[in-house]
Amino acid sequence: MSDLELVLRIVVGTALGGVIGYERDIHGRPAGLRTHAVVALASATFMVVSTHMAYYQRYEVGGVVDVDGSRIAASVVSGIGFLAGGAILRSGLNVQGLTTAAGLWLVAAIGLCAGGGMYVASVAATVVGIAVLTILRRFEDKDDRIQRRLSLTLEDGALTVHDLVDRLEAADIRATPEGWSKDRAGPLRQVTLCVRLTRGSEQELTAILEAEPGIVRMQLDPPA
Repeated sequence: MSDLELVLRIVVGTALGGVIGYERDIHGRPAGLRTHAVVALASATFMVVSTHMAYYQRYEVGGVVDVDGSRIAASVVSGIGFLAGGAILRSGLNVQGLTTAAGLWLVAAIGLCAGGGMYVASVAATVVGIAVLTILRRFEDKDDRIQRRLSLTLEDGALTVHDLVDRLEAADIRATPEGWSKDRAGPLRQVTLCVRLTRGSEQELTAILEAEPGIVRMQLDPPA
């Protein structure tokens, strides 16, 4: 098999993984286009190495060589679990990233499929994957808001957390208290909220917080 064919397998696997990654990226997931494309690229490359490594070692004709071509590919299936596990996040009782982790597992399989030269099967898997992520999404009660952590310093007695949550909810910003702290002798309280923001609602959140005189300091962490 020519080197051009091997490179084509890698390129096809990368492109198909990027298709899945693009769908994840437009929904604001932490693992997006580049991550999925690189996972598929690596998987396709591992598959090409697994199936053609023995040929490129130029063993002598007639020599007895025992090569298990599935060992490297099988290790990809196990190894992708560590990477996919990093996409799963837990905040309180909520667990996020399971679909993204499954998507990474899927693009690894697509990369292996393309690396093995099964172009039709790899394209079919990509099409079915996109259909599952887009069409079936309509049947789920899915919230596309981005979860972020909001830390506030409040003057004691100036504003209750319940009132603040109600004002945020009125602006369609979902907020869940996560905890608070206060020094016994100090007049300030430290409050932590988990807020779920739509794209573009960060400025609205800032305007609401700046309008409250009882808030001394605010800090909005970047998306997880």
